Amino acid sequence: MCSSKDARVAIVMGSDSDLPTLKGCIKLLQEFNIKVDVMVCSAHRTPEKASDFAKKAEENGIDVIIAAAGKAAHLPGVLAAYTTLPVIGVPIKSSTLDGMDALLSIVQMPSGIPVATVAIDGAENAAILAVQILSVGYPGLREEMKSFKKKLALKVEEKNQALQSKLVDGKWDI
Repeated sequence: MCSSKDARVAIVMGSDSDLPTLKGCIKLLQEFNIKVDVMVCSAHRTPEKASDFAKKAEENGIDVIIAAAGKAAHLPGVLAAYTTLPVIGVPIKSSTLDGMDALLSIVQMPSGIPVATVAIDGAENAAILAVQILSVGYPGLREEMKSFKKKLALKVEEKNQALQSKLVDGKWDI
C-alpha cells in the first residue's frame, strides 16, 4: 500500500504570472501531504520542453498533472497529447476575454485526448480533483478527503448560524 506521501502532482504553468492563481492549489496539495513539482513551461515558446516533460512524467514519478494557461491556453492539451496520466486544465483569466478564451481552448479537446477542466482561475478545485483522482491509488487520501468535505460543511453551518443570529423578533437585523 502506498502512502499519500508517495503521491506526486506536477503543476505546470504557461507563465510565472500564473503563480498567484496557483498558490492556493499548491498549498492545498501540500496540506494533503502530496509532493508538488512546480514549473513554467510554454506550449508555444518551449514546445520541446513541454513534450519532453509530458513524455517522461510517469517515469519521473508524477501521478497527475495540473496545467494552467491563459489566452490560447494550449499547454494542458499539449501535455495531454504526450501522456496517459490525468491532466487537469486550469484556465487563467489573463486577457480582454476574461478567461473565456482559455476556458474554451482547454475544454474543447479532440476525442481521445481529454483534459479535465475546472473553472476560470479554479486552481483550488484542480487540487481537490487531483486528490480525488489520487485517492483511487492512495486510499488514505480518500479518508482525508471525507474529512476535508466535512470541514467544508461545518463552515457552511457556522455561516448559517451567524446569519440566523441576525434574526431578531422575526425580522432580519442586517
